[in-house]
Amino acid sequence: MTGPVEFLTGAALGTRVVVRTRIAGGYTDALGYLRSCDSANCTVETKRGTVQLALAEVVAAKEVPPAPAPRPRRHVGD
Repeated sequence: MTGPVEFLTGAALGTRVVVRTRIAGGYTDALGYLRSCDSANCTVETKRGTVQLALAEVVAAKEVPPAPAPRPRRHVGD
């Protein structure tokens, strides 16, 4: 079993991932596509924009399946 940093540094760019990092007062998650990774940082493109994460703060990371297709909108009165 590999650790989260080893997973991120070995994952193919474009892999959909979730990465948990330490922040003041707790943890936060970034869910999106791995865009870059080096020995100190990784970049994840999320729905809200691109975030750069310090690998020293990463506590968990894994690959996740593709997002589900959008559901069709329901029309009121149908």
